[in-house]
Amino acid sequence: MIRAHTVLPGPLRSSSSDVGAFCALFERRLPPATEEQVAREVTARLNRQRLLTERPNTAFSFIIEQAVLERNMGGSEVTRAVIDHLLEVGHRLNVEIQLMPLRREEHSGVDGHMYLAETSDHQWVGYTEGQRSSSLIVAPKDVSVLLQRRLHRTHLTCSRRRR
Repeated sequence: MIRAHTVLPGPLRSSSSDVGAFCALFERRLPPATEEQVAREVTARLNRQRLLTERPNTAFSFIIEQAVLERNMGGSEVTRAVIDHLLEVGHRLNVEIQLMPLRREEHSGVDGHMYLAETSDHQWVGYTEGQRSSSLIVAPKDVSVLLQRRLHRTHLTCSRRRR
């Protein structure tokens, strides 16, 4: 499973970062969310974290914007906990975490969030999100475009390390 993000993906969140940052996010959401809605969303996101440990033979790859870590969502303590958690999760053999630097002359992630997953039948599917919409992408030609963008993102994040 491969994911590319401009926000911290659910499986990479620690309990303290989800409660602190996610609740702060929902407090500003319009229309306002109820406490029950916030609790339900936080629980669902925390449950997705289990994928990393329950599927040790599944490779997970994440590209995270540097701005996500510099935003300080939830305060300094939450941000420190997020960074510590990313370092811990990044040591898992089935997890790869890449950071997209703030200053880049080109960026293939400007079209928004993108998720890619390979099924047990070795078919790739994509999923993209927007403000009030999302799309499941299954047509091979369209999924190929997403895979190319993902490879380009990896190239951009890795090329910085070589300099």
